[in-house]
Amino acid sequence: MSQTDDAVQAANARLVVRTVAVDETEPLIPRADPRHPLVWMRRGEGIVGLGEAVRIETGGPNRVEDAAAAWASLAALAEIDDRVGLPGTGLVAFGAFAFADESSATSVLIVPELVMGRRDGRSWVTRISFATGDDEATDATGAAEPVELALPVPAPKRQVPRVAFTPGAVPPLAYEAAVAEAVHRIDAGEGPARLQKVVLARQLVGELHEDAGLRATINRLAEDYPDTWVFAVDGLIGASPETLVRVDHGTVSARVLAGTASRGAGEASDRERALALSASEKDLAEHELAVESAVKRLAPHTARLDRSPEPFTLQLPNLWHLATDLKGTLGDGSNSLDLVRAVHPTAAVAGTPRRIALPVIAELEGFDRGRYAGPVGWIDGDGDGEWAIALRCAQVDADGTVTAYAGCGIVHDSVPADELAETVMKFRPIVEAFGG
Repeated sequence: MSQTDDAVQAANARLVVRTVAVDETEPLIPRADPRHPLVWMRRGEGIVGLGEAVRIETGGPNRVEDAAAAWASLAALAEIDDRVGLPGTGLVAFGAFAFADESSATSVLIVPELVMGRRDGRSWVTRISFATGDDEATDATGAAEPVELALPVPAPKRQVPRVAFTPGAVPPLAYEAAVAEAVHRIDAGEGPARLQKVVLARQLVGELHEDAGLRATINRLAEDYPDTWVFAVDGLIGASPETLVRVDHGTVSARVLAGTASRGAGEASDRERALALSASEKDLAEHELAVESAVKRLAPHTARLDRSPEPFTLQLPNLWHLATDLKGTLGDGSNSLDLVRAVHPTAAVAGTPRRIALPVIAELEGFDRGRYAGPVGWIDGDGDGEWAIALRCAQVDADGTVTAYAGCGIVHDSVPADELAETVMKFRPIVEAFGG
């Protein structure tokens, strides 16, 4: 059976969904499944899922479109009793999509059996179960739905697993050579369709000997990088600072990041580096390409779309980014997955023009990115949701292999050694989260 057939079969399930408020203030991540965590958190708020009621798998060029169609069918059949009415309540699915059309990585939407959430100081729990012929709700094991919904007790705290990373595909010298070749192609281009920017990534690879520690890894990311989207979906774990698209009751927003500088050793040095980044012609030009790409792809779906007057410097614990926020009103009824399909991949993770940059990435990187730099997030029964770009992340496979990724935007005046140093900075969150 194909992935598309699997998606259609999953979409035919009839689910019963109940969300109720709970009186709970303790952190949610300690309640996540240590072996198969489903997490979407930022500044201590978000959702955590347990179990797997429905799994929708897709692949190929139509992976997002097929997932969106299957999700629409599933949501239309669901019986939803949402007594809280906040983003993340009711029927939700966690999702992660492959970066490239030709990727061998599976793209997934996972509907948990239990969702725990917190937003704006309010907490809730959602139970998602299958409807039987007599309309009695059951979970995946056939057990009857409980009358009272409660949060599970936090599991004992575990140590962060220690993973020793080594270079994977495209080791340092090869990466510098790839950057140099990309710069050569950019400089040699002619005409309006010439390559202006291409994003090149490299890998680090390690082995996880105790996967029960994944929750500790996620918790460390959440503690060290609270202003990022901390996520865990089907083994993809990370802390992304970049919002691909967020849809909430007819409004759409996004945060575009491009242009990077390391943090300074002291307050004065740190401020100087932020100011230098905000004045860097190279970084400003790279950033503008990313913003123009996002605006071009979102604008057809909006009645109005505004952007920050000028890029601002976004401070993270290990680096500075140039950032621009976009916010608008939807004009065509698109849902969050419709917009994910429209904007992915952005210039921030692919390049400009996209149709020219993508083949260059495939050639010069020489490896399958999998879900790195792909969309990761969640969608609800109305199609609203929050999606980030899977950055500062690693994929943990069933055999314990951990593959971390980091990349840089290459433009005409990029210096190979500097770009390599930037990937080292970008690897830092995930390497340290795995005990490095």
